[in-house]
Amino acid sequence: MTTLTQPPPSVRPVRLTFWAGVAIAVTAVNLRTAVTGFSPLLETIGADLGFGVALIGLLGTVPAATFGVFGFLAPTVTRRFGLERTAAAALALTALSLVLRSLSPAPWALVLSTVLALAGIGAANVVIVPLVKAWFAHRLALWTSFYLLLLQTGQFVAPLMAVPVEEATSWRVSAGIWAVPAALAAVLWLVLTTRLPADHHAPVATTSDAKPRVSRSSTAWGLMVLFAMVGLSNYAIITWVPSVITDAGGSTSLGGTMVGLYSAWGVLAALVVPQVATRVENPFAVVVACSAFLVLGYVGLAVSPLDGTLLWVCALGIGVSSFPLCLTLINRRARTPQSASALSGFVQGIGYGVACVGPVGLGLLRESTGSWTAPLVVLAATTVPAIVAGWYACRPRYVDDAAAAQP
Repeated sequence: MTTLTQPPPSVRPVRLTFWAGVAIAVTAVNLRTAVTGFSPLLETIGADLGFGVALIGLLGTVPAATFGVFGFLAPTVTRRFGLERTAAAALALTALSLVLRSLSPAPWALVLSTVLALAGIGAANVVIVPLVKAWFAHRLALWTSFYLLLLQTGQFVAPLMAVPVEEATSWRVSAGIWAVPAALAAVLWLVLTTRLPADHHAPVATTSDAKPRVSRSSTAWGLMVLFAMVGLSNYAIITWVPSVITDAGGSTSLGGTMVGLYSAWGVLAALVVPQVATRVENPFAVVVACSAFLVLGYVGLAVSPLDGTLLWVCALGIGVSSFPLCLTLINRRARTPQSASALSGFVQGIGYGVACVGPVGLGLLRESTGSWTAPLVVLAATTVPAIVAGWYACRPRYVDDAAAAQP
């Protein structure tokens, strides 16, 4: 058995810490652009390549599914190759695949390249959490807020740019431009790995019992279910809110703008929620408040999708603030970067796997019922398990302790 080993922050040269911070920042920008910068283009791409609603629903499921599978596998890779090398490889895969996606000649190529691009992002999603803990453990709240702020910035800027760039050039250019920042992030991590001490990635032999079996912890399960519910909401909103608006008589550009507005609220959440989560022992009140806002947004879209669109989308944007809460608690509920990596893989791997049923399942429900009312009611109902799971996730307990307490 091997474990992750990182030198104490105090012995690292300031220059390496600086470049690690830059690499984390550029990585964070890339964690959602390949998704939110792509969804507003799906109808245009479908008209060009010849596919319809069924494949759009599948493409909406791909992000969560690939994030789940490759996020679950990422901790195994990091134990062998280290966090920084894993990040470099993951982002290089994403950059190359985004170029291939922009060149897709047929639907099958579009789906395959999308899976590969998001496989890299799925691994990056997991490793960035323990990277923050490994390099900036004494400034956890600040750096968690910083990387989530950049993640949300990329998430809301991408859909705002998507349609204007497509109209000025083509959908291929609009979909492909996000390969550039992904490639930059890969280069930064690659260069950093060459500057690290020779023994930085060397595993240390331990007993097999030292492996953090986070699945024994009720805190880990609570985090996973809470993350799954907010992930399901997030990808359903990104995929289908534009269709809810256009089906009600709104324009395509309005749909893209609302996805951008929805994502913009994540910027505020990134600034506020990690600070709350690191200063309050039990931030369960955040989960309850977020659930109330989600219910308001879903009910509003079901009853009056156009008259109160701004209000409902803003409510949804505030409601998914439990997402940064989960990512902050992954580090807060783990004592070491190794445990944080294992917990991050467990929570995001299984959580995204559950969330992936959202876009395609809700699309099928929409097709069978002929309206968006039933899918929106189902989404509102997901707040119930989220609240129950949040109770367990927010208790001030370490997953390491639960793993060590059982043989």
